Amino acid sequence: MKQALIKKGKVLGEIVPSPLVSEGSVLIKVVNSCISAGTELSSIANSKKPLIKKALEQPEQIRAVIDFARNNGIQKTIERIKGVTDGGKPIGYSLSGIVVGIGKNVDSFCIGDHVAAAGAGLANHAEFVDVPENLVMKMPLGMPFDKASTVTLGGIALQGVRRADMRLGETCIVVGAGILGLLAQQMLQLSGIRVIVLDLDEKRLEIAKNCGASLTLNPSKEDALKTVETFTEGYGADAVLFTAATGSSEPLSQSFKMCKRKGKVILVGVVGMEIKREDIYAKELDFLISTSYGPGRYDNNYEQKGLDYPFAYVRWTENRNMTEYLKLVHENRIQLDALINKVYSIQDVEKAYGSLTGADKPIIALLSYDHESIKQLNTQSTENEYIFRLKDTPIQDGIINVGIIGAGAFATGMHLPNLKSLQNKYKITAIHTRTGSKAKAIAEQFNADYATTDIDQILQDSKIHLVIICTRHDSHAELALKALEAGKHVFVEKPLATKQEDLNKLKAFFDADNSPKPMLFVGFNRRFSKSAQTIKKQIKGRLNPLFIHYRMNAGYIPQESWIHEDGGRIIGEGCHIIDLMNFFTESKINSISFESLSPANSKYSSNDNKQIILKYEDGSVCSIHYFAVGNKSISKEYMEIHFDEKTIVMDDYKSLKGYGINIPELNSSISDKGQADELLHIHDYLTKKSSKPPIEFWDLVQTTEISFAIAEN
Repeated sequence: MKQALIKKGKVLGEIVPSPLVSEGSVLIKVVNSCISAGTELSSIANSKKPLIKKALEQPEQIRAVIDFARNNGIQKTIERIKGVTDGGKPIGYSLSGIVVGIGKNVDSFCIGDHVAAAGAGLANHAEFVDVPENLVMKMPLGMPFDKASTVTLGGIALQGVRRADMRLGETCIVVGAGILGLLAQQMLQLSGIRVIVLDLDEKRLEIAKNCGASLTLNPSKEDALKTVETFTEGYGADAVLFTAATGSSEPLSQSFKMCKRKGKVILVGVVGMEIKREDIYAKELDFLISTSYGPGRYDNNYEQKGLDYPFAYVRWTENRNMTEYLKLVHENRIQLDALINKVYSIQDVEKAYGSLTGADKPIIALLSYDHESIKQLNTQSTENEYIFRLKDTPIQDGIINVGIIGAGAFATGMHLPNLKSLQNKYKITAIHTRTGSKAKAIAEQFNADYATTDIDQILQDSKIHLVIICTRHDSHAELALKALEAGKHVFVEKPLATKQEDLNKLKAFFDADNSPKPMLFVGFNRRFSKSAQTIKKQIKGRLNPLFIHYRMNAGYIPQESWIHEDGGRIIGEGCHIIDLMNFFTESKINSISFESLSPANSKYSSNDNKQIILKYEDGSVCSIHYFAVGNKSISKEYMEIHFDEKTIVMDDYKSLKGYGINIPELNSSISDKGQADELLHIHDYLTKKSSKPPIEFWDLVQTTEISFAIAEN
């Protein structure tokens, strides 16, 4: 499909794999999408900035990059940054179209429904989009697609008006006669508000006047402050709705000055934020922010999971705002004819964006898409819709062809660079993500044969030997089983499963018969690290059980993060350490005990602050302190192993030291946790250089079931 992408200061139309419909979402064949000139031109301008300038504007990202480089090295850091900067960014967030696919658990839409949709990163300028249910609105019967495609801009304007909370007969100043300003003006007028519109563009002021503005002002040609004072009989405006986009703070200062005593300024657009106390203190003004489309925005529970707010308590959610906007437009109570100036084909997307910076720039420019034949993609698909093929590499002896399912941050920052560095052993054949543009960009970066949004394309590819699964935790077991049943060797990132019933299905697969089964490997990489492998050699001849203490300073993560879902942090990360204990003891578990922290408030959780004791059949005792309440300045992981009057100390996989034992000491600036080494062990097994699987199945099951037992209490 064709999609608009921002790349280094330009908007390009590129062919990328089409999306499939996902759970809780609807798949839409786009008919029109609306270009939001202010927001989108800002995104384009930002993409032109040198990397160092972007970093200086976002110091928290500098810290994240430094931390990543400290733990993973410069080369992987460069690869990660290159993927972000060179891959291109989807653009657009307002469109209309026809529903051609219904995701699981969606019951409010049907195939063929005419809908509008919103959401940055979701409702993009593309031929097909997959959008969560709460960001999709049904169009009124008979409403034209071109007008409905402005839905997101309408929602933003309407939320600004609602934040102003004005009454019949009051006066509001709208600063900026762009899309948002002209829409907000009409909404205010429908509410019985007298509206004054300010802008520097005479043509736009003329449109505002024709739309019914009580007064239009050009601050570059007249004293707006005095004129407003006269118009309002010396009192000033009841409110100012700021919809313009500027980096200067002066327009905001002027907005405060135009308000009456006890008035308010509502920020919808963008403005410099240097606020002068004297502008607001004496009048006791209110300064309010209007957050995008309304209640629900930036709440994953609402937008991604489809959990609606009760109508009685939140009358106007973002969905209800945008639905109301569609009604107002369809009823001709909001006029768009004078605002929609240009319509371009998606084939001419570069020309469309070029028009936004010209002398005769449109207020609203739309993109149109070929919709003569609507295809129901989830049931009538062809390979070309879901695949972007770069090349076709023949199979080579000794080379393992790999398909990546779920190329998120960890896969692109760790597994893909490691695979790339082992080109004599692995070939990256296919990249899968739900987002076609991202899949294509990663495939190009890592020299893969093709990109796809369809997992089945990888599972049905006879060239692919090994599938690496790096999706959300709750999908691991299902995808691993599906890949195994397709005859693929599987490397699934931890955890193997988040529920016992899913693990049981994998156990049933391997217990079904005695026929040879594909390899199942879980990314318990720490056992393959140089530190762990060195320790294993030293304890091989021990006479007595092991006494191990392991500290994982996991760090605080807010409770609303997805990390706490799908089994939580013990199942999702603590399993690493449980596996390592299994590796050292080589024993079956005998007993499990633990205690959880009882936090004094809701900031911290008992679920990721636990002291765990594992007793093994060989007599070994392993204690694990997994906590989120510690300070980040101490190392994340630390271990002491005591046995036969000997002690080995490992600190964050950077240093290793023995006491009472001669051990090769390790000192490194990089935390090497074995991610590259595990690939070497997998290659040896798959090429039959080793007859023993990297981790035996019973071991994988034991680790997973121990984590279940701890997390469930």
